[in-house]
Amino acid sequence: MHTFQPYPIELYEANPFTLIGEQWYTITAEKDGKVNTMTASWGTLGSLWGKYVAVVYVRESRLTHEFLDACDYFSITNYAKGNRSALKYLGSVSGRDEDKIAGARFHVNYDSGVPFIDEGTFSLICKKISRTEITPDQFIDPNIESDWYKDGDYHTMYVGEIIKALAR
Repeated sequence: MHTFQPYPIELYEANPFTLIGEQWYTITAEKDGKVNTMTASWGTLGSLWGKYVAVVYVRESRLTHEFLDACDYFSITNYAKGNRSALKYLGSVSGRDEDKIAGARFHVNYDSGVPFIDEGTFSLICKKISRTEITPDQFIDPNIESDWYKDGDYHTMYVGEIIKALAR
Protein backbone atom coordinates (compact mmCIF):
# COMPACT_ATOMS: atom_id res chain seq x y z
CA MET A 1 0.00 0.00 0.00
CA HIS A 2 1.08 3.54 -0.71
CA THR A 3 1.45 6.15 1.99
CA PHE A 4 -1.07 8.97 1.81
CA GLN A 5 -0.78 12.14 3.85
CA PRO A 6 -3.51 14.61 4.78
CA TYR A 7 -3.40 17.61 2.47
CA PRO A 8 -5.00 21.00 3.25
CA ILE A 9 -7.87 21.29 0.80
CA GLU A 10 -7.44 25.08 0.78
CA LEU A 11 -4.04 24.57 -0.92
CA TYR A 12 -5.32 22.25 -3.64
CA GLU A 13 -4.87 23.80 -7.07
CA ALA A 14 -6.20 22.01 -10.13
CA ASN A 15 -8.11 22.80 -13.27
CA PRO A 16 -11.46 21.08 -12.63
CA PHE A 17 -12.25 20.86 -16.35
CA THR A 18 -9.08 18.89 -17.01
CA LEU A 19 -9.10 16.97 -13.73
CA ILE A 20 -12.69 15.74 -14.04
CA GLY A 21 -13.65 15.93 -17.70
CA GLU A 22 -10.41 14.86 -19.35
CA GLN A 23 -8.35 12.90 -16.81
CA TRP A 24 -11.37 11.24 -15.13
CA TYR A 25 -11.59 9.99 -11.57
CA THR A 26 -13.15 7.15 -9.60
CA ILE A 27 -16.02 7.16 -7.12
CA THR A 28 -15.62 4.48 -4.45
CA ALA A 29 -18.06 3.34 -1.78
CA GLU A 30 -18.68 0.39 0.52
CA LYS A 31 -21.85 -1.57 1.21
CA ASP A 32 -22.18 -4.67 3.41
CA GLY A 33 -18.41 -5.12 3.56
CA LYS A 34 -17.96 -4.97 -0.24
CA VAL A 35 -16.25 -2.12 -2.07
CA ASN A 36 -17.20 -0.92 -5.53
CA THR A 37 -15.76 1.80 -7.70
CA MET A 38 -16.57 3.38 -11.04
CA THR A 39 -14.88 5.76 -13.44
CA ALA A 40 -16.54 9.14 -13.83
CA SER A 41 -16.03 12.18 -16.02
CA TRP A 42 -18.86 14.32 -14.70
CA GLY A 43 -18.61 16.15 -11.42
CA THR A 44 -18.01 19.35 -9.56
CA LEU A 45 -15.67 20.56 -6.83
CA GLY A 46 -16.49 23.73 -4.95
CA SER A 47 -18.27 25.38 -2.08
CA LEU A 48 -21.90 24.83 -1.12
CA TRP A 49 -23.86 25.41 2.07
CA GLY A 50 -20.75 26.76 3.78
CA LYS A 51 -18.77 23.57 3.09
CA TYR A 52 -16.18 22.36 0.61
CA VAL A 53 -17.95 19.77 -1.52
CA ALA A 54 -17.56 17.23 -4.27
CA VAL A 55 -20.63 16.63 -6.43
CA VAL A 56 -20.82 13.34 -8.31
CA TYR A 57 -23.38 12.06 -10.79
CA VAL A 58 -24.19 8.35 -11.00
CA ARG A 59 -26.74 6.65 -13.24
CA GLU A 60 -29.42 4.57 -11.56
CA SER A 61 -28.29 1.46 -13.44
CA ARG A 62 -24.77 1.50 -11.97
CA LEU A 63 -23.88 -0.74 -9.04
CA THR A 64 -22.09 2.23 -7.48
CA HIS A 65 -25.51 3.93 -7.25
CA GLU A 66 -26.68 1.19 -4.86
CA PHE A 67 -23.47 1.56 -2.85
CA LEU A 68 -23.80 5.35 -2.61
CA ASP A 69 -27.40 5.02 -1.47
CA ALA A 70 -26.36 2.58 1.26
CA CYS A 71 -23.34 4.43 2.68
CA ASP A 72 -22.70 7.66 4.56
CA TYR A 73 -19.20 8.24 3.15
CA PHE A 74 -17.54 7.84 -0.24
CA SER A 75 -14.29 8.85 -1.89
CA ILE A 76 -13.21 10.26 -5.18
CA THR A 77 -9.71 9.59 -6.46
CA ASN A 78 -7.61 11.19 -9.18
CA TYR A 79 -4.79 9.43 -11.06
CA ALA A 80 -1.56 10.05 -12.89
CA LYS A 81 -1.82 9.95 -16.70
CA GLY A 82 -0.51 6.37 -17.03
CA ASN A 83 -3.73 4.85 -15.65
CA ARG A 84 -6.06 5.51 -18.59
CA SER A 85 -6.50 1.85 -19.62
CA ALA A 86 -7.36 0.82 -16.04
CA LEU A 87 -9.88 3.66 -15.79
CA LYS A 88 -11.45 2.62 -19.10
CA TYR A 89 -11.71 -0.92 -17.78
CA LEU A 90 -13.36 0.22 -14.55
CA GLY A 91 -15.86 2.20 -16.60
CA SER A 92 -16.71 -0.67 -18.95
CA VAL A 93 -17.33 -3.63 -16.63
CA SER A 94 -19.77 -4.06 -13.77
CA GLY A 95 -18.93 -4.97 -10.22
CA ARG A 96 -22.03 -7.19 -10.40
CA ASP A 97 -20.15 -9.51 -12.76
CA GLU A 98 -16.62 -9.54 -11.39
CA ASP A 99 -14.15 -8.01 -8.95
CA LYS A 100 -13.32 -5.17 -11.29
CA ILE A 101 -10.93 -3.48 -8.85
CA ALA A 102 -8.73 -6.58 -8.94
CA GLY A 103 -9.27 -6.84 -12.70
CA ALA A 104 -7.87 -3.31 -13.10
CA ARG A 105 -4.92 -4.34 -10.91
CA PHE A 106 -5.95 -1.73 -8.38
CA HIS A 107 -6.19 -2.11 -4.61
CA VAL A 108 -8.45 -0.67 -1.94
CA ASN A 109 -6.99 1.46 0.83
CA TYR A 110 -8.91 3.03 3.74
CA ASP A 111 -8.85 6.23 5.69
CA SER A 112 -11.11 6.52 8.73
CA GLY A 113 -12.99 3.46 7.46
CA VAL A 114 -13.70 5.01 4.04
CA PRO A 115 -12.38 3.11 1.00
CA PHE A 116 -10.39 4.74 -1.77
CA ILE A 117 -8.24 3.39 -4.58
CA ASP A 118 -4.59 3.05 -3.55
CA GLU A 119 -3.15 3.63 -7.03
CA GLY A 120 -4.47 7.18 -7.12
CA THR A 121 -2.42 10.27 -6.46
CA PHE A 122 -5.05 12.34 -4.66
CA SER A 123 -8.24 11.28 -2.87
CA LEU A 124 -11.07 13.18 -1.27
CA ILE A 125 -12.94 11.56 1.59
CA CYS A 126 -16.54 12.78 1.48
CA LYS A 127 -19.52 12.64 3.81
CA LYS A 128 -22.76 12.35 1.84
CA ILE A 129 -24.94 15.38 2.65
CA SER A 130 -27.43 15.49 -0.22
CA ARG A 131 -28.98 13.22 -2.83
CA THR A 132 -31.08 14.53 -5.72
CA GLU A 133 -32.62 12.45 -8.49
CA ILE A 134 -32.35 14.15 -11.85
CA THR A 135 -35.64 13.99 -13.71
CA PRO A 136 -36.71 15.24 -17.17
CA ASP A 137 -38.93 17.98 -15.74
CA GLN A 138 -35.78 19.72 -14.43
CA PHE A 139 -34.28 20.26 -17.90
CA ILE A 140 -34.59 23.73 -19.37
CA ASP A 141 -32.58 22.82 -22.45
CA PRO A 142 -34.71 20.24 -24.32
CA ASN A 143 -31.63 18.69 -25.93
CA ILE A 144 -30.33 17.33 -22.63
CA GLU A 145 -32.86 14.52 -22.55
CA SER A 146 -32.50 13.58 -26.21
CA ASP A 147 -28.69 13.80 -26.12
CA TRP A 148 -28.01 12.08 -22.80
CA TYR A 149 -31.05 10.11 -21.63
CA LYS A 150 -32.59 8.34 -24.62
CA ASP A 151 -32.66 5.12 -22.59
CA GLY A 152 -34.26 6.75 -19.51
CA ASP A 153 -31.25 5.88 -17.31
CA TYR A 154 -31.07 9.12 -15.34
CA HIS A 155 -28.38 10.26 -12.95
CA THR A 156 -28.62 10.89 -9.26
CA MET A 157 -26.59 13.82 -7.96
CA TYR A 158 -24.75 13.17 -4.71
CA VAL A 159 -23.19 16.04 -2.79
CA GLY A 160 -20.43 15.08 -0.42
CA GLU A 161 -18.81 17.33 2.13
CA ILE A 162 -15.06 16.99 1.75
CA ILE A 163 -13.89 15.98 5.20
CA LYS A 164 -10.32 15.08 4.26
CA ALA A 165 -7.97 15.35 1.32
CA LEU A 166 -5.19 12.78 0.94
CA ALA A 167 -2.12 13.11 -1.26
CA ARG A 168 0.41 10.41 -2.13
